[in-house]
Order: sequence, then C-alpha cells, then structure tokens
Amino acid sequence: MFTGIVEATGTVVKIDREGGNIHFTIETPIAKELKIDQSMSHDGVCLTAVNVDKEKNQYTVTAIQETLDKTNMRTWKEGYRVNLERSMKIDARLDGHIVQGHVDQTAVCTKVEEFDGSWKFYFEYDPGPKNITVEKGSISVNGVSLTVVDSEPQMFSVAIIPYTYDYTNFGDFKKGSVVNLEFDIIGKYVARLLEEHFEARK
Repeated sequence: MFTGIVEATGTVVKIDREGGNIHFTIETPIAKELKIDQSMSHDGVCLTAVNVDKEKNQYTVTAIQETLDKTNMRTWKEGYRVNLERSMKIDARLDGHIVQGHVDQTAVCTKVEEFDGSWKFYFEYDPGPKNITVEKGSISVNGVSLTVVDSEPQMFSVAIIPYTYDYTNFGDFKKGSVVNLEFDIIGKYVARLLEEHFEARK
C-alpha cells in the first residue's frame, strides 16, 4: 500500500532480459535503505527488490510480461528517471490517497500548458466502465497522488506545482509521453456496486 507521495527518483542504469521477464537495475540514494523482498512503487507499479547493492546505491527489480504489457515499463530505457516510493507505514499520515501500486492502464500526455509558476498536463486514456475520473477526485499518475482538474470520459487534466515538477519525472513529460494510471480504489468499488445493483434489477 502506498500514498502517492514520491520519496525520490531513481535512474535506470541497466536492463537485462531473461525470457519474458526484464530485470531493471535502478540507482537512487535511498537504495542503501532497502532490503531484498521489500516492495517499492516504480512509477506507480509495485515491484519487489530482488537484489540490493548498497555500495553502488543500486537495486534490481523484475517485471514479468503481464506487467510490461499493462504499464509504461515496456518503454523504459537506460537513463530513464522513475518515481519511487516505499510502502507506507501503518502509523504514518496519509498525505496523498490510498494507492495500491496496481496500475489499471496507461495514458498518453496530449498537452502541457505552462503558467506563471505551475503547469497543467492533459492525458487521454481508453475508457472503461470502472476507470473514470471526477473533478476534484484523486488519480495516481506515475505513482504521484494528484487531484483531477478537468474530467471527461476519455480525458483528464492535473495541475502541477514547481516542487512536484522538479522532484518527480513530471518535469520530463512532453506530448506523447506514456504514463501509468491507477484510478481511485473507492471510486472503482462504487462503480462495481452500482453495476451489480443495476444488473440485479434487470
């Protein structure tokens, strides 16, 4: 379980393919605090550390084919900057929202608007019955907990402050960038309950 508050970014320094799996080695200052079997959010994808090299500030995670098919990890290359968050502590403040680390689908950045001290990012995604946004609702984009500004069936926008722009990989986004989405879990449960309710009434 995560909060969508990014702790640090890391850099992909090595990519090894083994059958249908890919091993990503990531360099980050928080690697020295990790241990094998620890869960981490990588652009919103929950993955397990399978190797840790504290001397090099590096660790390795493995993505299976299903994960590669459903996330932007299939586009990662050496040098890619990734958002990182360790799992939340049970006694910590929930500063973002409940993020499971289970990506629902990807989206494409269609426009970036720069204002005087902030940015507005627009994203398009394939609509689904349970994958919806609402204005002022929560959304996780590349593991970042954000508030939806504009909401349409296949599109939404978010506003980004300078801190988020500088300390996450939002600063690397441009038109055409592929990102990971995790929709609000509470909204998905409500959609499921309504679906079952109306099915039962048929």
